[in-house]
Amino acid sequence: MNEEIPLSQRVCEPCHGQTASLSPDQIDSWLPQLNGWQCQDHHHLVRVFEFKDFVSALEHVNLVSKVAEELGHHPNISFTWGRVEICIWTHAVDGLTEADFVLAAKIDCCEKEN
Repeated sequence: MNEEIPLSQRVCEPCHGQTASLSPDQIDSWLPQLNGWQCQDHHHLVRVFEFKDFVSALEHVNLVSKVAEELGHHPNISFTWGRVEICIWTHAVDGLTEADFVLAAKIDCCEKEN
């Protein structure tokens, strides 16, 4: 891991189950680099986005889906009128990895484009 490269500029490395999950200290040190994300039980990242209407929420979901597909790392996404909730963790290790933080940071960049 190169700590000097911002999370949003890093490349997701595919995880095959042999990647170690991040320690609570690593998670706590990276969380401030994200915008509005919460870490639940040092296991997954969650963020809720609010929008003015259904179409805006759907547009955000579509932007996030493009980023996720490019990275090959897919979050759980739920949305309804004016609200999108995204939950990220690495299923293969049943916890958080660097790739989860990279995806969250890149999703933060989607918000800036809106």
